[in-house]
Amino acid sequence: MRVDPNMSDFVNTGISTTSQALDKAVQQLSSGLSIATPSDNPYAAAANALSLATSSNVDRYTKNADAVLGQVQMADSTLSSVVSELTRAISLGTEGADGSMNATDRAAVVTQLQSVMQQVVSLANTKYNGSNLFAGTSTTASAFVADATSTTGYSYQGNSGVNQVSIGDGLSVPTNIPGNQIFSNSKGDALGSLSKLIAAVGSGDSSGAASALGGINAALSQVSQHRAVYAGTATQINAQESYLSQESISLSSQQQALTRVDTTSAIQALTQAQTAHTALLAAAAKLLPTSLLNYLNPQ
Repeated sequence: MRVDPNMSDFVNTGISTTSQALDKAVQQLSSGLSIATPSDNPYAAAANALSLATSSNVDRYTKNADAVLGQVQMADSTLSSVVSELTRAISLGTEGADGSMNATDRAAVVTQLQSVMQQVVSLANTKYNGSNLFAGTSTTASAFVADATSTTGYSYQGNSGVNQVSIGDGLSVPTNIPGNQIFSNSKGDALGSLSKLIAAVGSGDSSGAASALGGINAALSQVSQHRAVYAGTATQINAQESYLSQESISLSSQQQALTRVDTTSAIQALTQAQTAHTALLAAAAKLLPTSLLNYLNPQ
């Protein structure tokens, strides 16, 4: 009896094929993933790679939003305190502008106004994570420092730069407003007006005090407007974070749909692979030894 020697190649190929199918089914069930290599499903692999890249961007935007939100909220809270101090200065200044006050009473008001000035300067130099909130893009210089040559007694040491942080595709938000626009703006000079009010009340200059009060009111309006900018930015960031959170959930679901194995189908594939593999091994055990002997010793 002569058996085609190519039969052994055919059986070996079949065993190799069923073995690979069996290994794949076991791997999918153990990992829970339908894709081990891109060749398993090129379309799903490509779509999953794109989804993962998008998830990476979403994570980066979320981290940026988290970081900048704290800074913006701190700035808003700081300006809220400035508003309170300027409101207090207006009350004190109105009292001090009364021409009937004696020198002792005026001196007491001046002391309180000086305290307001110091507090406003301190607020203007507020730091967040080691950086001054109102020094522009400068990370080391204090926003305002004492300066005897300045009419206000202080000078701005920051710059006019504004940082921008990306929190979405094509979406960036400003993280700061330079301090000179807030505290020494020509439309509302808080430090200059406070300095003038202190001098006017101290000297009993009612007219000068009234003029300085007008300047403080204008400064109060400017600070309030800038505070509204920070509040608006915080609202925008909060809205974007909500969107990013939903986007992250959606992308995660998409990735699972692309790569997660269908357990029922995988079990069926495993059963079929086991059956086919076992059958081939059984056939090989019977066929290959006989075929080989017959091939070597033909009669």
